[in-house]
Amino acid sequence: MATVVIGGSRSGAGKTTLACALIAALSEFDWTAVKISRHGHRMPEPVFEETAAGQGRDTARYLSAGARRALLVTADDSELPLDELNSACGEDAHVLLESNRIIENLCPDVCLAVVGEGGDIKPSFSPLLHRADAVVARSHAALERIERPTSACAFLLEDLRTVPPEMATWLRGRLMAASAR
Repeated sequence: MATVVIGGSRSGAGKTTLACALIAALSEFDWTAVKISRHGHRMPEPVFEETAAGQGRDTARYLSAGARRALLVTADDSELPLDELNSACGEDAHVLLESNRIIENLCPDVCLAVVGEGGDIKPSFSPLLHRADAVVARSHAALERIERPTSACAFLLEDLRTVPPEMATWLRGRLMAASAR
């Protein structure tokens, strides 16, 4: 399984928008997209599979972008339900996870850190940023707000709804190498 983690500096940074753009731009990877949230969303189980595409919930947006499957994992401040998540993903080949917290439990093949404009930076962003393979921001000012790891490349995207060819090529190469292992 090849995994991509997308985390963000704050709520509203553009994580879901970028996730949807990546799903659409790299549709050949037949994505399972996972949103990990502290909010219960009134779901009876810690792992819920979305089945209806749309523009409301983030998981519905994943399906609209072309994901084969979309999951919502909920865990307030407790431990993430990793056994349930692993079971739900099963043999899925390419999994995209939107979460800062998952970095504590997973060593992804690609880690993307989205830096939002203004606002406070979440404490959970720092560990993710240190593991980032790439930092994504909408402006130079946003990039200057953080200390980017020297090994991480930077992608400046004015519109997170569109993945530029150089970013798609970079990510495709990383995923193909991970899938070959």
